[in-house]
Amino acid sequence: MKIVMLEPLGVDKDTMNQKKKLFTDAGHEFTDCDRKLSHQEKLDAAKDADIFMIANSPLTADLINAAPNLKMISVGFTGVDHVDMALCAEKNITVCNAQGYATDSTAELTIALMLACLRNIVPYDQIVRNNGTLAGYTHNTLKGKTIGIIGTGAIGCKVASLAKAFGCRVLGYSRSQNPEALKIGIEYQDIDSIFSESDIVTLHAPLTEETRNIANKKRIDSMKKSAILINCARGPLVDSQALADALNEGRIAKAGIDVFETEPPIDKNHPLLTAKNAILTPHVGFYSAESLAQRIDIVCDNITAWLSGNPINVVK
Repeated sequence: MKIVMLEPLGVDKDTMNQKKKLFTDAGHEFTDCDRKLSHQEKLDAAKDADIFMIANSPLTADLINAAPNLKMISVGFTGVDHVDMALCAEKNITVCNAQGYATDSTAELTIALMLACLRNIVPYDQIVRNNGTLAGYTHNTLKGKTIGIIGTGAIGCKVASLAKAFGCRVLGYSRSQNPEALKIGIEYQDIDSIFSESDIVTLHAPLTEETRNIANKKRIDSMKKSAILINCARGPLVDSQALADALNEGRIAKAGIDVFETEPPIDKNHPLLTAKNAILTPHVGFYSAESLAQRIDIVCDNITAWLSGNPINVVK
């Protein structure tokens, strides 16, 4: 089998060589990738591939069609909305994801953004650098806050566990109730109640047509004036213009945003770049050294399992 990486997976060269050797020792051909490729370079690399390894760059129809022998895709990401899944199903291509690799990393960033917003970490840093004092500032604790979690899968549940440890009440919304979430103590409510009742709303849902703009103008406008919105899931879950307007007009207090409609660098005219009280990070929730090490293990294990006839982490 010919295994082709179409983008780097964020690990050092020695680690990548060790993984490559596992496959070449078994008689497979392995083409690795240590830099971002142009679309044409991807098309050229894809031609003879039986297996793709990708992270979160778009895997479009032309790339899939460029590989007539393609049988399996190992995705180094939890979500697969960047993969043309309909075409994969049509071509009977198995798609496996790296579910779970970034649960802790993303949940920790979510809590970090909550704390940064509540404790004014970014403004305080600038005050000290500008020879200022705390005069005129105050901040709030996370303890005692009501946290509304949209999407109670693995990451949502991890955020809930951490929030509970801080002494928060945790509300949740999902298409179905997760037994693990109930054990943690998440109180399920309808989505509109979560937006209107929570001190902090945090998004952890996958991107689907049903969840696109789930944080829309109506729901953002229903939030408390003191509320905070956190998004470490997918950018299009939020109406960015509506959020920017609410922040600029003081209708909600703050936001912590790690994801956007496109991967950074984002358009210089993006409304959140000039929004008041918004902390922005360049899609780093998944990007800890620990999670990337776990990711490469899962991506390669997916391929090994598929080659053995016992695929794991298959996305339907």
